[in-house]
Amino acid sequence: MKKIGWLGSADGWYFRDMQRAIALPHWPEQISISPLSFSNLHVAYLGGTTSAVGYGNLTEEAFDALLVRTMPLGSLEQTIFRMNALHVAQQTGTRVINPPRSLEIAIDKWLTLEKVRAAGLPIPRTLCSQTRDQAMEAWELLGRDAVVKPVFGGEGRGIMRVTDPDLAWRVFSTLEQLRSVIYCQEYIEGPGYDLRLLVIDDAVFCVKRQSMGDWRTNVSRGAQAIEHEPTFEQVSMAFQACRAIGVWMAGVDLITDAHGNDLVLEVNAVPGWKGTAAGLQIDIARVVIEKLLFPQTQNTRIAPSPT
Repeated sequence: MKKIGWLGSADGWYFRDMQRAIALPHWPEQISISPLSFSNLHVAYLGGTTSAVGYGNLTEEAFDALLVRTMPLGSLEQTIFRMNALHVAQQTGTRVINPPRSLEIAIDKWLTLEKVRAAGLPIPRTLCSQTRDQAMEAWELLGRDAVVKPVFGGEGRGIMRVTDPDLAWRVFSTLEQLRSVIYCQEYIEGPGYDLRLLVIDDAVFCVKRQSMGDWRTNVSRGAQAIEHEPTFEQVSMAFQACRAIGVWMAGVDLITDAHGNDLVLEVNAVPGWKGTAAGLQIDIARVVIEKLLFPQTQNTRIAPSPT
């Protein structure tokens, strides 16, 4: 059995779901990111070979694969160390999922969409700035109707739609005072839902996310995830977006504009699957495990959702 590390909380639903699906004790093995320590020290033993010293919670050659499920806020020094530890783990033979470089890209919404756009995929008009005056100009260019998002963030937290000039001035002034990057994206008047395509290696699972009375469609905010059959073009867009940032597993969000064109909204490199699993009645945790343990499998043996 391959040794799999889980870089994240052991108290969350996803860790418990993985343990339920595998039904083995201490698999995956949970690693706390804070405090995270790394050792490249070695100790010799008979025969002249070496093994990793048991110092720290992330050691060379400790895992066959490491699932990164969180990257919480920290100081600049802490964040750089954490990412560098993942880079070193990858260089010394551990398969990091998702790779550290792809995580560095995906944690930044603006850089992610720039990579996606450079790959030839359509995205909403998105402008980033660092000052109120630049942001006000961007807001005007976007037709005075823009979605303002934290560059680093998820689950719909901190997102707001700005259509009023006085509110725009106040929001952008506050963000400038906080030394934040101001991320403005044109508001897309979609069909009342967007699509979440969960990509796991060569498999893709799609749900329609619909929210009553809220333009935000995050399942964590109460939106419903409903089974949806994506088009060939939508599936192709999801795989292309994943290749653009180098992820093995991701949630790709698509929205259809008023002209019927599909646009990439976001690519989440630490995607949840609770809503997708419930909407499709599929045991996504089993799929993740199977893809980890049997990467050469041509056809995923999709398990039904546990009752």
